[in-house]
Amino acid sequence: MDWFGAESYWVSSVVFQRGLALIYLVAFLGAALQFRALIGSRGLTPVPRYLERVSFRSSPSLFHLHYSDRFFAVVAWTGAAVSAALLLGLGDGLPLWAHMVVWALLWALYLSIVNVGQVWYGFGWETLLCEVGFLAIFLGPAMMEPPLLILLALRWLLFRVEFGAGLIKIRGDPCWRDLTCLYYHHETQPMPNPLSWYSHHLPKPLHRVEVAANHVTQLVLPVLLFLPQPVAGIAAIVMIVTQLWLVASGNFSWLNVLTIVIASSAISDGLWTALLPVTPPAELEQAPLWFRVVVLLVAAVVVVLSYGPVTNMVSRRQVMNRSFDPLRLVNTYGAFGSITRRRDEIVLEGTGDAAPGADTEWFEYEFKGKPGDVTRRPPQVAPYHLRLDWLMWFAALSPSMAGPWFRPLVAKLLEGDRDTLKLLRHNPFPEQPPTHVRARLYRYRFTTPGERRETGAWWHRELIGEFLPPVSLGG
Repeated sequence: MDWFGAESYWVSSVVFQRGLALIYLVAFLGAALQFRALIGSRGLTPVPRYLERVSFRSSPSLFHLHYSDRFFAVVAWTGAAVSAALLLGLGDGLPLWAHMVVWALLWALYLSIVNVGQVWYGFGWETLLCEVGFLAIFLGPAMMEPPLLILLALRWLLFRVEFGAGLIKIRGDPCWRDLTCLYYHHETQPMPNPLSWYSHHLPKPLHRVEVAANHVTQLVLPVLLFLPQPVAGIAAIVMIVTQLWLVASGNFSWLNVLTIVIASSAISDGLWTALLPVTPPAELEQAPLWFRVVVLLVAAVVVVLSYGPVTNMVSRRQVMNRSFDPLRLVNTYGAFGSITRRRDEIVLEGTGDAAPGADTEWFEYEFKGKPGDVTRRPPQVAPYHLRLDWLMWFAALSPSMAGPWFRPLVAKLLEGDRDTLKLLRHNPFPEQPPTHVRARLYRYRFTTPGERRETGAWWHRELIGEFLPPVSLGG
């Protein structure tokens, strides 16, 4: 097979590009709709303040050249528009150079956002999207043979995503080794979805089978990606099925969907045509010489930059979700090396009383995704990413994880800040802001089937204590 052309992966190339365009669209929409409250000029951790502390070299971004909320909105909405056009197939007929420019534009725009996003963009799927987006620049338009070297680079990325996650688990929490982690995980994961309650109540032997299957998927199947077809494609299909189970049982932003998109690139046209009613073109355009040279250079860059991730994977002190270069070209991944056994939630409350006392009535703020009202069924959010909800989960694990953003959040509620309130599902003070806000820590658990039938509640909660005492703007 030609190392620069892979005619037998035409369907994979089209499916991959459509899927990636969809994820880019979701990511840019999320940035456009949430940035003002989180990182805007008047946000919880403003970009201008961040840019004063970091250099372009350490955090490359267009916003080093200029920042305003209007300019950020232009960047985010431009990315969303270009992503939508590619999702509709409007880029298929572009010449090779123009096709590369369009995908490079998406990569540069999103990298610029991630590199100023601070703690709100510190998730593994953000870096993963940047790395996948960079490789997509060199895959070529629909009517050209996809370069096999880029497809192999995508398999290498899928290997690191799965194998890195498998290693961090098997080295980490003992419950991964005794197969009991899923006794807890469905209940304590950052943001349960509508099926998480049911997943939690599956029989414990089935939970043990889930964990064992996860180890096989993450520690054995990734090696098969580099074997000839159909073995590589079958391994990728099994990974896709596993990721679909994760999609069905939890809200992990676009991590699982993006992993599925990457895995689709390893499925040959022979397998695709056996699964779907598709017919690859009889003949595809050959890549020009200059493009072949570019692909070789990209492959060389991936090999050289893989030193850091490989060293990290073989290290006993393996870390997860880390970038080794400021452009986030080749990274290391992993998740849930440790599993929490209990679920604590921060509940924010406000009151209009001038001087809160024992008889004061407090009203709860409700978030869009994270648990609050015990009678509310956990919603389906993914692949959309509710950044504030996720950070609230981390803050409940430890007050140190509330970092620089929690008290500004409380101040915004006291001010009745419109942009901040848009991030919430329910504002109990629609007419005027509260005089005081407090935060309380509750222990949450899923109700049992009997409790569910009796009360209709999905959660049971008990007060642990105060997370933040009542505060006012004057205080």
